[in-house]
Amino acid sequence: MSLCILAGGKVMALAVSLFSLSWTHSVQKTEWREIWAVTDKGLEIREAAIKGSGAGMEPGPDAVRRGGWWIWHPTLPPQERLSLAASGMTPSAWRLCHNGGCMELGAKAGDEVVLSGCRQ
Repeated sequence: MSLCILAGGKVMALAVSLFSLSWTHSVQKTEWREIWAVTDKGLEIREAAIKGSGAGMEPGPDAVRRGGWWIWHPTLPPQERLSLAASGMTPSAWRLCHNGGCMELGAKAGDEVVLSGCRQ
């Protein structure tokens, strides 16, 4: 499987099956990180982690504290796509990392990014 990224009217395909997505919360200024898998059923979240808690950022009920992070395994069905919108209120862009490196997405307010599994 490959991950397709639609941003700025262009589509980019990455030959990855696992990626992380991280960002800084707009109010709490705390980092949030998720690990996603690209599967034939869609995008499946494998793990979520947050450096703290606060306004709308509560760790999941099975969260454990490790290395300064609250880490848990959300129960969410596979997603056809993830829509990322930049509000302009966060101090950073979305950061997508995979085994080949990292990239920043949606750095400016109004930037819209859509992640999905590439259709063969």
